[in-house]
Amino acid sequence: MPKGTALPPPQESPAEAKPDISVDLMKQMTKRLSADDFEGRAPSTAVEPKVLDYIVSQFKAAGLQPGNNGKWLQPVPTVEIIGSNYTPLTVSGPAAQMSFGFGDQYVAASYRVVPHTQVTDSELVFVGYGINAPELGWNDYAGVDMKGKTAVILVNDPDYANETEDGLFKGRRMTYYGRWTYKFEEAARQGASAALIIHDTFPAAYGWNVVNSSWTGAQYYVQTPDDGADQTAANGWVQKPVAEAILKAAGKDLATLTEAARHKGFKPVPLGLKASFGFDNAIRKSTSNNVVGVLPGKTRPDEYVLYSGHWDHLGHCTPDDTGDDICNGAVDNATGVAALAAIAKANVEAGATDRSQVFLAVTLEESGLLGSEYYAANPIYPLDHTVGGVNMDALMPAPRSRSYAMTGGDKSDLTSIFRDALADQGLTEVPEDHSERGYYYRSDHFSMAKRGVPMFDVGRSTDLFEGGKEAGDKIGEDYTAHHYHAPSDEYSDDWNWDGIVEDAGLYYALGRALADSDFWPNWHEGDEFRAIRDKACAAATGGCHK
Repeated sequence: MPKGTALPPPQESPAEAKPDISVDLMKQMTKRLSADDFEGRAPSTAVEPKVLDYIVSQFKAAGLQPGNNGKWLQPVPTVEIIGSNYTPLTVSGPAAQMSFGFGDQYVAASYRVVPHTQVTDSELVFVGYGINAPELGWNDYAGVDMKGKTAVILVNDPDYANETEDGLFKGRRMTYYGRWTYKFEEAARQGASAALIIHDTFPAAYGWNVVNSSWTGAQYYVQTPDDGADQTAANGWVQKPVAEAILKAAGKDLATLTEAARHKGFKPVPLGLKASFGFDNAIRKSTSNNVVGVLPGKTRPDEYVLYSGHWDHLGHCTPDDTGDDICNGAVDNATGVAALAAIAKANVEAGATDRSQVFLAVTLEESGLLGSEYYAANPIYPLDHTVGGVNMDALMPAPRSRSYAMTGGDKSDLTSIFRDALADQGLTEVPEDHSERGYYYRSDHFSMAKRGVPMFDVGRSTDLFEGGKEAGDKIGEDYTAHHYHAPSDEYSDDWNWDGIVEDAGLYYALGRALADSDFWPNWHEGDEFRAIRDKACAAATGGCHK
């Protein structure tokens, strides 16, 4: 496929260049989706059918067609696993016998749908950052057979401490290789029995309290035909002092090995120690649903541009001081679903584009991006015929902003479209805040991106036309501190919708530019997703095989 580094500007009419994004529709939908009788939109609960019926009715009213072979819904089979009866993590060797408690010193869970998980006398191997990146000539597993062994892995990637974004792994900006999800997936591909990530607050970007709370309750996964049998038996984390003690018992020093692991050519280090731990699993299987609508293309209907946003939220949650226990999720993400429908309506009114446009309201984002993961693993529209897409999540009520950032940075040819759209709307580009935290890998677009489909994740900056950065920072900080994942994330008639309308207009422009062109964007050379896209396109019939 061509690299596609230049995109000819699409020929759009003035009406298309400045779409009529219905703020009334977005207000109506956000208010309804976050109403108390929707009970916080928890998936796989009695309220889900009512939520789905409402979204489908709005997709119909916008002028979309059912997107799943004549149906509006795509069932998403999921499994909930709750661990219990954890034994200590014991580590033994010729001159060592150590025991570490669950919760305060280590945590673990299993991706396998089995009633009991047991790791017994598994040899520990320090594998640096646990990265296998052929395109970068980097393999932390070189020369070791991991079958039956437990990988001990550093968090983040080798460049995380850099002040700039220079370096093989993009410097301070986290790559996918730095995400804990990748590390567990790669350990499984290497045949490991278990994987343990060493927690360190700065490179992780969160404290042990976050790890503890996230890994000691119910874990949710998409059901697979083999019930996760191709995954490691157990994945988990250990506190940094625990790792230091283990390595010391092996005659090694964590700081020394960490420095060695930052450099190309690092080789895995067997520790001469064995680990054992186990736990029981309570299993519950259920089904939720994605909502799928489509606006067929005029001339190339078998090429697709995707818009996505998650409809689910937390349902009933910890009550506030008034006793309110409904996490309504007005901002997160009733706003995104409302924008999804409003953008669909604007596209229908402007007329179909050359390519088809798919509008996907996904479920189970709050449980680990499971709805988008299921769609990406079981796509209704082939991924090698999917040009790219735009994800929208938690649009903040606020005045308009002067600038936007490309979350994840300049990863692909989509950047040229983004910059053209900003220029058309009199906006500027700014760098992403906290690029070391890896936000690109934390929302639904990522499920597509990791399978090679270039995806936009675009964030409005806090530099507002009204009040500047001080006012914007105050709005964002107030939401995070007082309303995020709380019962107070509720709709208000007093919201300022100017920023959300600006967001929706930009998202419309980005998707329509893709849908009205013959451009096939790709990831830049050396990006972690480039190889998988190239492989898929080389094997495709039509689509991105151009």
